[in-house]
Amino acid sequence: MKKYFFYLMGVVLPLVACNEQVSTEASPHTITDFNFDWEFRLVDINGQTADWKDVRLPHDWSVEASFDSINGEGATGYLPGGTGTYRKKFPLRLKPDEKAYVLFDGVYNNSEVSLNGKKVGEHPYGYSPFYYDISPYLNSEKDSNIIEVNVDRTRYADSRWYTGSGIYRDVKLLVKNKLHIPVWGVFVTTPKIEAGKAQVSVSVSIKNDFSEGKKAELRTEIYNQTGQKVSTEISPITVDGNEQYVQGQSAAIVNPVLWDIDAPFLYKAVTSIIYDGEVVDQQETNFGVRSIRFDPNEGFFLNGKNRKIKGVCLHHDGGLVGAAVPDDVWRRRLGKLKEAGCNAIRISHNPGSEAFLNLCDEMGFLVQDEFFDEWDNPKDKRKNMNEQSVDAITRGYTEHFQEWAKKDLTNTVLAHRNHPSIIQWSIGNEIEWTYPRNAEATGFFNNMGWQGNYFFSEPPFSVEQIKEKLNTLPKGKYDIGETAKKLAKWTKELDTTRYVTANCILPSASHLSGYADALDVVGYSYRRVIYDYGHRNYPNKVIMGTENLPQWHEWKAVMERPFIAGLFLWTGIDYMGESNGGWPKKGTQSGLLNQAGFEKTSYHMMKTLWSNAPHLHMTTQSLEKSIYKLNKAGEPIEKKENGWEKALWFWHESNEYWNYDSNELTVVEIYSNCDEVELFLNDASLGRKKLANFDDHIYKWAVPFSAGELRAEGYIDGKKVESQARMQTAEAPYAIELSADKSELSANGYDVAHVVAQIVDSKGNPVRHLNAKISFSVTGDAKVLGVDNGSARNVQDYQSTQITTDKGRCLLLLQSNLNLGNITVNAESEGLKAGQFILKIKADK
Repeated sequence: MKKYFFYLMGVVLPLVACNEQVSTEASPHTITDFNFDWEFRLVDINGQTADWKDVRLPHDWSVEASFDSINGEGATGYLPGGTGTYRKKFPLRLKPDEKAYVLFDGVYNNSEVSLNGKKVGEHPYGYSPFYYDISPYLNSEKDSNIIEVNVDRTRYADSRWYTGSGIYRDVKLLVKNKLHIPVWGVFVTTPKIEAGKAQVSVSVSIKNDFSEGKKAELRTEIYNQTGQKVSTEISPITVDGNEQYVQGQSAAIVNPVLWDIDAPFLYKAVTSIIYDGEVVDQQETNFGVRSIRFDPNEGFFLNGKNRKIKGVCLHHDGGLVGAAVPDDVWRRRLGKLKEAGCNAIRISHNPGSEAFLNLCDEMGFLVQDEFFDEWDNPKDKRKNMNEQSVDAITRGYTEHFQEWAKKDLTNTVLAHRNHPSIIQWSIGNEIEWTYPRNAEATGFFNNMGWQGNYFFSEPPFSVEQIKEKLNTLPKGKYDIGETAKKLAKWTKELDTTRYVTANCILPSASHLSGYADALDVVGYSYRRVIYDYGHRNYPNKVIMGTENLPQWHEWKAVMERPFIAGLFLWTGIDYMGESNGGWPKKGTQSGLLNQAGFEKTSYHMMKTLWSNAPHLHMTTQSLEKSIYKLNKAGEPIEKKENGWEKALWFWHESNEYWNYDSNELTVVEIYSNCDEVELFLNDASLGRKKLANFDDHIYKWAVPFSAGELRAEGYIDGKKVESQARMQTAEAPYAIELSADKSELSANGYDVAHVVAQIVDSKGNPVRHLNAKISFSVTGDAKVLGVDNGSARNVQDYQSTQITTDKGRCLLLLQSNLNLGNITVNAESEGLKAGQFILKIKADK
């Protein structure tokens, strides 16, 4: 829930109602949600100007459009760019001792902000937060101001994934006393944690915009998660006129509760400036008490405990909502990943949002926050390597890197460094492609004598040969090692409590080019085959997987090596973009969840590997269409012997239904972490098998189809577990069944409900082998965010109330407005009994 805060004399009082009107007589130290009551106008790629319309931020205009195979680009999901203008009227009259800032968490991209017709500033990068002092631009004689944000996204293929367009993250208005804590001016760390006590270090920037010096008091109070005050520190401060300085404070927490992935306990530091007996500024900072350590031989330690990082990479889009993702959408998705045993997120390949990081703090995820996908030289947006074609619409961040990289990196670290979830700063992703000599030096490429497979072969050149190549091959204008050292230096000037890393696609060269010298942890991208090579040749370097295939063989390699801290799978969730020439495939299907947040087979595989709770999941496939054949004993085996050891991003095709032709030979797969599993067809046992006998970690039975029920029962240490997997032959489609992840929403303009429609037969069994077109109707005061069926090949409009299902199901997203009442959702399809679901909109707390 978004909140409004009014701080006066250390007392927290509500500021305004949820529709957010800023007082004309603003008081000091206010932070206002600035997301409501905007207008938006789009000039599309054909130069057509739309009418002004009302919008609520966050807002992504690209996802509102139709997918376009002609005018769109697969790199960014076949959705358009254009030029958008946002404007907002707001009353604000500052007192003589006040100033105001507007804070943007992210605008994609090339934004220019003006206030009352005067340019305030510009910001090209689409992912870093930024703010402006708007005090000099405010109207002093009028009650109303107009802020305007122009966004130039005409380069609609400027990335290798879907970016979205517009003000797609939160905006806040801050009114402060001229003696104040600047934006991102508090940094809380826990440098020493010992039995029964934690030292808390608080670094506070204090800015005095008065012309004369000020003497005041700096007070920091620390509260635990239940609201109990556990520590207070008070320091006298003296700040010269028009100056800024940093005041350090040290506090102690007795018997601290540690922030951990299993119990993410948060503390809050309330830092106040007290002048002449009055609180003139105050800032709240959530933090966690925790320690992290990476060791080159033993991996990762959280709070002194050795843990494996069970991570996934995530792009920032949320499917049908595009880049403007409500918190509840992320909460549902992250909750499912957590349930599977995932404990870490790599935000790829750009800084995450403040809202996303807050969720990671609250839900207990470790985070790698990544800065850049391009440095000095551009990537080809339609391919993943160095630029192969120069095109106006693909001009990206490289054009701004020399001028803006330090500013964007600095803003990101300052804004994010209090989040206990963050354990690594990544300075770059697969950068090596853009410095050509690095690829050539490895021997994998431009080497006619080499016939291996890059993913599964060690470097054909020795360490000495690679070193020689790097010394003799011509350098470009920029050097990868020098740039890496510069980025790492800037990062550590702001934060030395996290580890600097990067995702290295050519680590055998990166270890010798100076790139790895700048890193605390060297991330290997799809190079698990050289974990031993890296550890053997660079024993003092911490290495881990930072981009990995979502396959059993990847996790197996980590489990067999104590020196590998863990990995990040590509990806946790399917995402839009990176689908060049793949129409109608608009996205990438490597996720554990699909674009609607539904679980895929790979999700269940990883759950059996990452979670200790007993789990069984069943899939089926006709033998003919499967990856299996029968051996002499009639048991399914891979057609390609040991093919699982080299499986790549995409899972083999299987079905979650039991509907085939009579006696058609099928393969039933069971994904489980149970020692043994017994399969039944219509209560007749088809045999009990041991997991130890399946190298690919998948139980398999060859079963001639017979209508009825398949059931799998699991055993651990000889004892039957409660968890089972069931699958029932579906009869003819009969009705639409509606369900939702919540039955109530708060009237705050933010809460979201996920309503799932599933076709069922007359007995209530899901029908997953047939599809139908479903039409939704919604009565009551709620915003329809859109519909999706989860398929990467779905190019039906998201912003609609009609959709053809995939696997017999689809998703409708509803968001609350500001009024109370009931929302009735009806779902209809020709020949099917309609479904209905009722949501209650309650008062916001």
